[in-house]
Amino acid sequence: MSWANQQNWRRRMSDRAQGEPLKVAVIGLGSMGFGMAESLLRAGFDVAGFDITDAARERLRSAGGTSGGSPIEVATGASVVVSVVVNARQTDEILFGDAGAIGGMPAGSVFISSATMSPTDAENLAAKAKERGVFFLDAPISGGAKRAAAGELTIMASGEPEAFLKSEGVLSALAQKVYRLGDRAGIGASVKMINQLLAGVHIAAACEAITLASKLGLDLRTVYEVITASAGNSWMFENRIPHVLDGDYRPLSSIEIFVKDLGIIQDMARSERYPAPIAAAALQMYLAAAGAGMGRDDDSSVARVYAQLSGAALPPSSVDL
Repeated sequence: MSWANQQNWRRRMSDRAQGEPLKVAVIGLGSMGFGMAESLLRAGFDVAGFDITDAARERLRSAGGTSGGSPIEVATGASVVVSVVVNARQTDEILFGDAGAIGGMPAGSVFISSATMSPTDAENLAAKAKERGVFFLDAPISGGAKRAAAGELTIMASGEPEAFLKSEGVLSALAQKVYRLGDRAGIGASVKMINQLLAGVHIAAACEAITLASKLGLDLRTVYEVITASAGNSWMFENRIPHVLDGDYRPLSSIEIFVKDLGIIQDMARSERYPAPIAAAALQMYLAAAGAGMGRDDDSSVARVYAQLSGAALPPSSVDL
């Protein structure tokens, strides 16, 4: 798009913003997706949402949005569709499946994919969307539910320049930082997988450390206070270990997420003939937790696996799962 066309497009968007607000559809209203929908509502967008649960749709209506019974229903007439589902399979289903969003999206609209997936999957989905006249922005997210609700996410995005231009207002409403990583889908997915490698390893290491502290008979809350003020701290230690201390394993991010993500990392590393032994060791702990029936529990449940293997005593579970 030429500079003159960009200016014309911005002017049209500004004119429309002063009258009827732009419609944005959000598909997937879990802890992240609902927070993102809230941020868009605060920014003045007309937000329509879809989720498979009635409770999530009602929650959005109570917050001032609208909801529909299918992806195509909420995507019809939307300038931007934001997808906040789990993986590539779900993304493909809500975009191209029966009653998929693509059937209602106007030509030239933008599909923002926030799911964590392999770069190859992102490239393939982008190619299918382009065939249907829709821009695809490969835009995985990081930051957690609180930052999603505050509009302070980090977005790692790649896609065609026009896709960024057409969705810049939406991206600004969702994120504190938007990294524009390249002009083709797959780059954003690659960067997100590097983040997930570190996140998965850091959680597993944090769980290993706090459970060893218990085995040594140390006061765990004192250990937490010392480590969070010391060089051994990490964002994941500081964020996840309170779940262990409180015995609260309700899922903010589940074990199965890292079974998936570290599995993708192993596939990527194998295709590049690249060794990733630390990520592989972390994956085994998530697999052990999933195999022990904790797959849907919080990812800090890796500590419970270490406790079972070693006989260490952790604070008892404070809620029923």
